[in-house]
Amino acid sequence: MSEPGAVLPGPVPPTCYRHGDRETYVRCSRCDRPICPDCMIEAPVGFQCPECVREGNKELRQGRTIAGGAIHRDPVLITKILVGVNVFLFGLQFLSNDRVTTDYAMRGVNVAFEGEWWRLLTSAFLHVSVTHLLLNMLALWIVGGAIEPRLGRWRYLTVYLVSALAGSTLSYLVDPLSQPSVGASGAVFGLFGALFVLALRLRFDVRGVIALIAINVVIGFMPGFNINWRAHLGGLIAGTILTAVMVYTPQRHRLSLSIGASVLLVLICVLGTMARTDQARSCIESEQVFAPCDTGIWGPSA
Repeated sequence: MSEPGAVLPGPVPPTCYRHGDRETYVRCSRCDRPICPDCMIEAPVGFQCPECVREGNKELRQGRTIAGGAIHRDPVLITKILVGVNVFLFGLQFLSNDRVTTDYAMRGVNVAFEGEWWRLLTSAFLHVSVTHLLLNMLALWIVGGAIEPRLGRWRYLTVYLVSALAGSTLSYLVDPLSQPSVGASGAVFGLFGALFVLALRLRFDVRGVIALIAINVVIGFMPGFNINWRAHLGGLIAGTILTAVMVYTPQRHRLSLSIGASVLLVLICVLGTMARTDQARSCIESEQVFAPCDTGIWGPSA
């Protein structure tokens, strides 16, 4: 029996499961454990504890682009990096008194006889003037900004680089060996092709894209512009094919087929480069002079 006047102990107040010294009467709406204000995370109904929120995030399916790429907080990061790299290298061209241009521009004679195969890709990041740079970067910013969020970062970068390589390769096959070439337009034309495929896939009106490509193609053939249409064509073909594989193939095989298509296009570029190099070297050995051999693999280019 209790003595008269004795105070009976009341119920012990609940404490936060993560902070045992803090009293609280709020419970996690998911696991029902008590949580203090520092542990409360607002939920659609009530509050949840940090552990339940983490578990819930794991269960959420990550969003994917139409090509299967991850969706990122900054959807145009690669476009920003590519523009930055092009601008930075143009600054190096200027500061080096065009030494960078001499060492890294596309020039078939260096590829064929010096083994400087990297020129096929590095030339796509160099430009001959501020106007040349600005036009290509404007196109890259506008078109790339529309494509990157829909393909995803790595697929987008793959389309850009493979298109650049394909453009330089076709130029190497067709142009005279002594003809230099620089510019991101081969890669940009690859993005034009990618934009056309995406517009078809998403059922957008493609007339504007077709007009954009047609105008740039026509300009490439106009006298006085000194534009390498061979690089444009090579990039356009590669970008169109690769993007079509990325967005039209069955979803369960899309990643493997996209990787396979990328490898196949690069292999075609490698084989084409090897064939052109062998043809050039054989010509020099038989003619003993350079001039008759300074043509494309199918003879003089237009």
